[in-house]
Amino acid sequence: MQVGFKDTAGLAETPDIIVVGAGVIGLSAAWRLAQAGLCVSLVDPDPGRGSSWVAAGMLAPVSEAHYGEEEMVEILVRAAAGWPAFAGALLEEVGCDVGYRPCGTVVVAADASDRAALDDLIGLPERLGLDVRRLSGRACRYAVPALAPGVRGGAEMPDDHQVDNRRLVEALLAAVGGASVFLHREAARSLELGADGSVSGVTLVGGDTIAAPRVLLATGARAGSFEGVPDGVLPAVRPVKGHLLRLRGPVDPPLLSRTVRGLVHGRSCYLVPRRDGTLVVGATEEERGFDDRVQAGPVHDLLHDARTLVPGIDELVLEESIAGLRPGSPDNRPYLGWTSVPGLAVASGHYRNGVLLAPLTADAVVHLVLSGSLPGELGSLDAQRRALA
Repeated sequence: MQVGFKDTAGLAETPDIIVVGAGVIGLSAAWRLAQAGLCVSLVDPDPGRGSSWVAAGMLAPVSEAHYGEEEMVEILVRAAAGWPAFAGALLEEVGCDVGYRPCGTVVVAADASDRAALDDLIGLPERLGLDVRRLSGRACRYAVPALAPGVRGGAEMPDDHQVDNRRLVEALLAAVGGASVFLHREAARSLELGADGSVSGVTLVGGDTIAAPRVLLATGARAGSFEGVPDGVLPAVRPVKGHLLRLRGPVDPPLLSRTVRGLVHGRSCYLVPRRDGTLVVGATEEERGFDDRVQAGPVHDLLHDARTLVPGIDELVLEESIAGLRPGSPDNRPYLGWTSVPGLAVASGHYRNGVLLAPLTADAVVHLVLSGSLPGELGSLDAQRRALA
């Protein structure tokens, strides 16, 4: 797909807002802001090739439900409900099918202890009234014939779907180009402040400065620090490393036709099939700072756990091993909204749900910029909260 953007050379018009970071969050926000009539500049040296490129694209409000995060589950469910319209809008806008598949997910347990743990996890979405259908081992294998004979049961979650994250990135790049967003393929070096302490623009690593009264920081795992921002202003975002594999198998018939998530000796594993025969396997969760190198141990663990659940992956081709950095927060909720620096907003900390939350976040950013505040139902995500671990 050919992506076109306005030439940034000789740009005379001062943008209404600069979006720093072009992952799915920054791209979605820039697109929606431009659609709302704002002049938008987008700054990123390698658009779409950060954690958004490494993701699996699961839209999983049910299987991502965790105790103590009930309010966040409601937000995830709301976000999932908006995905068909968002995918449809991209298809209409740029003619790109982003691979939205309402295929549901089957969650399984490898052994008896995993089954006990899974039964406990399933209790929360059941209590919240979400659609969860407990399955015996035999019923799991009926739903997904490729599962190993020893699987001890699990559950079907019909409302957990998927989107192809890489097709999504390409579609969003085309959409922001079509919306006349000015893309600066250069890293931002620092925030610039005026004499009154409010935002006046952003300086790029090459030395050029883009003047603007508002800046949205959507830099994922790096949103916890930015040169020029006073200490204590930015939220406590940290990198959480995740290894991911991409395998290639037959298209017709595919090894899997729906997403499988599982517990294998206490470790979480998922297998997400694409229509083109790609199978995405992930993902580890590692506290290793900003190290995104691929390591043998996590790759081994992912293959071992995936083979335990679906032995047929032995016949697939291993095409890619990759690692990315999720933006984590102390309470596993995103940070969204204005900071204490006038004109500086943040959209980060989406952790495992950046793709799922991208449309909802983008619409919230538009509301934030046009009205000055977040939608009321998202107040718990306020960027100035002090989240406690």
